[in-house]
Amino acid sequence: MDSRLTSLVFVTLESGLSGVGAAYSHPGIVRTIVEEHLAPFLIGEDPTHTEELWHEMYLLTQWYGRKGVAISAIGAVDTALWDLRGKLEGAPVYQLLGANTAEVEAYASGLLWQDDLASLAEEARRHVGNGFKLMKMRLGRSLAYDRDAVMTVSEAIDGKARLAVDGTHQYSLADAAALGQLLAERDVAWFEEPFRPSEIDLYTQLRPLVSVPISAGENEFGVEGFRELLRAGAVDIAQPDVSRSGGITECMRIGRLAQEYQVRVVTHTWSDAVAVTANAHLVAALDNGDAVEVDQTGCPFIEQLLVEPLALRSGRLHLTDRPGLGIEVDPAALERWTLARGKSIPSGNYADLVFGGRSIAPATTSHGSGSSQADTTFE
Repeated sequence: MDSRLTSLVFVTLESGLSGVGAAYSHPGIVRTIVEEHLAPFLIGEDPTHTEELWHEMYLLTQWYGRKGVAISAIGAVDTALWDLRGKLEGAPVYQLLGANTAEVEAYASGLLWQDDLASLAEEARRHVGNGFKLMKMRLGRSLAYDRDAVMTVSEAIDGKARLAVDGTHQYSLADAAALGQLLAERDVAWFEEPFRPSEIDLYTQLRPLVSVPISAGENEFGVEGFRELLRAGAVDIAQPDVSRSGGITECMRIGRLAQEYQVRVVTHTWSDAVAVTANAHLVAALDNGDAVEVDQTGCPFIEQLLVEPLALRSGRLHLTDRPGLGIEVDPAALERWTLARGKSIPSGNYADLVFGGRSIAPATTSHGSGSSQADTTFE
């Protein structure tokens, strides 16, 4: 990974009041859907009618959407509308959603592939020192590497925090079951996406073979997609993301559906601080909401995007009592990182999206744990 991207969507009222949302998808397609398709239908509507407007946007994009980038684009607009609704009603979003708390557990997301396992141990101890009680590492490089990396990190944290792992879609059923035994022995919090998101049957087959909780959802979209996972009994933990799965409105529905199946919710975020904050409001409002992911690889969209940085203390993310999402995007950050209209996205490996045919590297090569600010762009 050498680059990062995200898309921010601003919805502005006639009064000048503005709300913000985020979409983590292909930026050019997000922009086309929002500006050329959705905006003409939304202009003039009441921004507080979040449920009705979500349904209208879904029907407008249904013939080419239902999953994927259309749902992510709808979600960005929806989150911006919730931000506006909170500002108009004078309340933070988590209160509008029925939450009784303004803080949620945050987990440190990082620990990417490293040739030197000692660097993983050092990073893990740093997360513990920063107050995190839960962290996640990247696996799926090879079974030998994965076993050694899990042992290294679990010994480094020495019971001071729990470890979760991300399988990066790299496993066969037999290998996932074999690794799952070690993960259970090390009290790993969950085993995330051992298979590709389309392989629901493999998830269903794996769960009875291991005692470590199985999680997925960052590549699923809307209630329709999560219903497939839940009906199949594929996961113990659902991982929606307001910037991927349909915004606050749809992710609240996903969370409530998961609760019907006695499945916990741990939100995914790998894009920006707007998405992290929106996910935190969601988790605070769900009875089955457990934690929110916070990228700790040094991504400037996480650490430098907001006027006031994310309030992380003792492993928890604290939301403010300000109306809406309670955040303000730094105008200087927007100016510095926005990709000019009409300019192609620079070639690079953006972790989940890859641009440029030479930007894909096999899992066996060396990967760094940082992100290049020079190649960081908004669309």
